[in-house]
Amino acid sequence: MDSTYQQTGIKESMDATGERAHGFTFSMPSDASRKLASGWLWLGIASLVGAGMFAILLVLARTPYVQDIFPWVDFFHTALVVHVDLSVLLWFMAFAGVLWSLNSTSRFIGIGWLSLVLAAVGAAMIVLSPFVNAGKPLMSNYVPVIQSTFFFSGLIIFAVGVAVLVLRSLITVPSTDSWKGGEGSIRLGFYGASISTVFALIAFGWSYVIIPDVFESTQYYDLLFWGGGHVLQFTYMLLMLAGWLWLGGACGAKNPLTPRVASFFLLLGVLPVLFVPVIYLSFVGSTGDYVDQFTQLMKVGGAFSPVPLGLAVLYGLMAGERIPATKPRRAALISSILLFALGGGISLMIGDSNTIITAHYHGTGGAISLAFMGLTLHLLPRLGYREPDLKWASLMPYVYGTGQLLHIVGLLWSGGYGVQRKVAGAAQGLHGFAQTAGMGLMGLGGLIAVVGGIMFLVVVFKAMLRAK
Repeated sequence: MDSTYQQTGIKESMDATGERAHGFTFSMPSDASRKLASGWLWLGIASLVGAGMFAILLVLARTPYVQDIFPWVDFFHTALVVHVDLSVLLWFMAFAGVLWSLNSTSRFIGIGWLSLVLAAVGAAMIVLSPFVNAGKPLMSNYVPVIQSTFFFSGLIIFAVGVAVLVLRSLITVPSTDSWKGGEGSIRLGFYGASISTVFALIAFGWSYVIIPDVFESTQYYDLLFWGGGHVLQFTYMLLMLAGWLWLGGACGAKNPLTPRVASFFLLLGVLPVLFVPVIYLSFVGSTGDYVDQFTQLMKVGGAFSPVPLGLAVLYGLMAGERIPATKPRRAALISSILLFALGGGISLMIGDSNTIITAHYHGTGGAISLAFMGLTLHLLPRLGYREPDLKWASLMPYVYGTGQLLHIVGLLWSGGYGVQRKVAGAAQGLHGFAQTAGMGLMGLGGLIAVVGGIMFLVVVFKAMLRAK
């Protein structure tokens, strides 16, 4: 029996991994699958370390007065490319590898390790590309790129690794006994994310075929990654929602939803993905329609599941017992839900291409990160590592979440005054006090969020390097 639950005095029956035997819980797989999941977790943590290093420079490069010390706009853009790819694409997909490995049997485990090796090699090439084969940084949406053969080779190798990972997750499905009750709902969310990723990979390839290579570089890559990038948001969202259910169950939440109802809402999160082929099949050369259709798909389809599931989990947390030993998971869960609600609400305010857009995706992206951080803290002892430090693990989500909140409010404020996104230094056009104050708040919040991220990494490293 898990020591954490022994200390809290919970008397409910549990399985051998320490999970409670009813509700929205998740039974851990074989040792082989857990070792593979640990490998993906190491890749995700390494991605965050790299992203954190670049994040400090990025925040300083956009903070009023301090930004004058960093006049290299090209450096800002190159660093931004690597930071975004590490903190979003690589971190999110690596943690997806953790969850999909746990959601699979040990069949074809060698192929699972092959996918991890490919992803790790691709990730390393992406990080090294500015130093090995420097190219022009392009701030394309969803997947910013550096125009160099080395960078694109790394990106393709990483994508192949993800493709192998997700295809294995679709064919190594656990027995039907594992799909009952709340555990079945969680598994459905993970499996739905696998399906969504397949559609995303197909979308990237389909876009490559139909988008003519006649546009200016940044516009071309915007269009190339637009479809698949939007579909990947459903992947991240489904993993986050299933993670909310899992974390809620681990915190003792009394979720008012039955597993069937929860599964229904998760299925609603998958259904919009099935419309993706229709968008491509109806493409007649109008890139404007192509862009608008994916935007509307995300706006409409992305609201079906998070609202009812988020409200249900919050209600369950308020109605359930507060267990001291689960404070880190509870803190991460609450912060994730509130930040996602803020980011989703800001999406309704998007008009021009300004920092309001940046505020929106920092809200939703920060929420997904917090959910994955909470799951990491929950999984550490179940993957053979030590329990994370209770004090610092409980404080970390609030520090990170508060930093992201201030960062988002600063971006929202500045965007209201017309400050453009993806620019730095004098190009920001901070001519008035309101604009300067907004970006100053953004800088302060960003630094606090970085501190929260460092706290997370320290807590995780201490637990992982001192294995049981």
